[in-house]
Amino acid sequence: MPLPRAPGAPREPEQRQPLLARRPRGRRRWWRAAAAAVLLVQMLERAAFFGVAGNLVLYLNSAELNWAGEQASRAALVFLGASYLLAPVGGWLADVYLGRYRAIALSLLLYLAASGLLAATAFPDGRSSFCGEMRSAHLEPACPSPGCQYTSGATYCAPTLYGALLLLALAASSVRSNLTSFGADQVMDLGRHASRRFFNWFYWSINVGAMLSLLVVAFIQQNINFLLGYSIVVGCVGLAFFIFLFATPSFIIKPPTGSQVSSMLKLALQNCCPRRWPRRSARDPSSAQLLPDHRFPQPGPSPQEDIANFQVLVKILPVLVTLVPYWMVYFQMQSTYVLQGLHLQIPNIFPNCPTNRPEVLRAQGSVYKIPEAWLLLANVVVLLILVPVKDHLLDPLLLRYKLLPSALQKMALGMFFGFTSVIVAGILEMKRLEYISHNQTVSQQIGRDTYYAAPLSIWWQTPQYLLIGISEIFASITGLEFAYSEAPRSMQGALMGIFFCLSGVGSLLGSSLVALLSLPGGWLHCPEDTGNINKCRMDLYFFLLAGIQAAAALLFIMITARYERAAKGPAPQGCPRRDSG
Repeated sequence: MPLPRAPGAPREPEQRQPLLARRPRGRRRWWRAAAAAVLLVQMLERAAFFGVAGNLVLYLNSAELNWAGEQASRAALVFLGASYLLAPVGGWLADVYLGRYRAIALSLLLYLAASGLLAATAFPDGRSSFCGEMRSAHLEPACPSPGCQYTSGATYCAPTLYGALLLLALAASSVRSNLTSFGADQVMDLGRHASRRFFNWFYWSINVGAMLSLLVVAFIQQNINFLLGYSIVVGCVGLAFFIFLFATPSFIIKPPTGSQVSSMLKLALQNCCPRRWPRRSARDPSSAQLLPDHRFPQPGPSPQEDIANFQVLVKILPVLVTLVPYWMVYFQMQSTYVLQGLHLQIPNIFPNCPTNRPEVLRAQGSVYKIPEAWLLLANVVVLLILVPVKDHLLDPLLLRYKLLPSALQKMALGMFFGFTSVIVAGILEMKRLEYISHNQTVSQQIGRDTYYAAPLSIWWQTPQYLLIGISEIFASITGLEFAYSEAPRSMQGALMGIFFCLSGVGSLLGSSLVALLSLPGGWLHCPEDTGNINKCRMDLYFFLLAGIQAAAALLFIMITARYERAAKGPAPQGCPRRDSG
């Protein structure tokens, strides 16, 4: 029951009362501590995630497990795909049952258990406890003939490892979909500018975690042992869980308000198939509640609010869907860009080392080679540098002169930089193939494989990595802010999950396009090249991606123009607009 209003006191609408004002007065200044704790938890979680994903294929293909390369790659793709595609599940559970705080806490606890299980498989006693003993047949020589029925040891410990990876994917996807919006809740009532700054620093913390994984965890896993590397992963998750619990008194914690996903699906079916799903009157008691009321403690929305929120969702989803081609381009950074780099000349880490003789290189493989994956640091570093510059210099300057572009305009700019990155990659590939056509190649040993590379330094790839990093600042960071700020309050967690799910869809579509072009007659079909790409036309693949991105950008501009015109109109009744700050 609300308190009586004093005579002459200004009337404040109950629904628009800032949550920050509901805190005890002494805790109002703690929003900085709450936001900092969320950023630190995100950094540690991303360090743990990349610590698992970065060398997963190498771990499964190691002598301890002896998985085949194809099976190891498939397991890595399942893990990465599930970590994105399961994101809506965690968001929906938080909206309906758990609330974001409890969803994050339980997800981190599941994260800790699953990462501990993965680490347990990295030493003999742990493997024997969870996987059993490797059968002696697995240690026999390879099958001599193609048609024999030799039982391979490639799937040793598969149930345990797949179970651990799927639990890790579920935990990571739930943290990803809920921690973003939970952190934004801590600064939401400080205005749109505070939310924009939070998302900038949120993405910055993600890349700090990625850099720590690339420089430290991945190096330890490859050069010392996987047990120590995965132990660091467990330590990162445990520290993130402790920090999250320790910072609880400073958090704004909202109860679950329910999710309108079921209502939205039913309304969509009513619009698509009116005969099968007839519309009911708002006065009909059976239609007054479109799904069981899981909201606590607030009552369920009226049918009018359901319809208004459905209209908002119909406007938001096309904007997010048109970002899928951008994600197709973005994930080339971890696939075809790496493949291209393996066929460029990779310098040695210690070129002047007296022991760096050809016979040593032949004996030790690529021990002196710069890891090709370190080029991902170009993407990370540009984000670590430009995000603070954008937050402290560029955005305030543009805001002062009222030139700050809208979120949708920045997302379009991010698409342009992604388009430019893949064009630069295509031009570099054309130049590389020119050397190949003139039989100008360099044989280089990387691991157990020999690559016939063009005499072009791998550093020529740096511009395309830098451009994709700049595109992240405008497309991905702003996309997160847009998905959170424009979503109906009861669907924020679910919509953040949909945002990450669509990025996973972009990754899968990019992989599917590669598989399609690898069929006989395709640009990427060159089986006679024994693992190299020198007889493929990957440059045409890059230009095809650029064309898809350009067409999607034009469609995005048309959709966002309609969205902005609709946004300038009056807000639908029963669905008050969020504070724009």
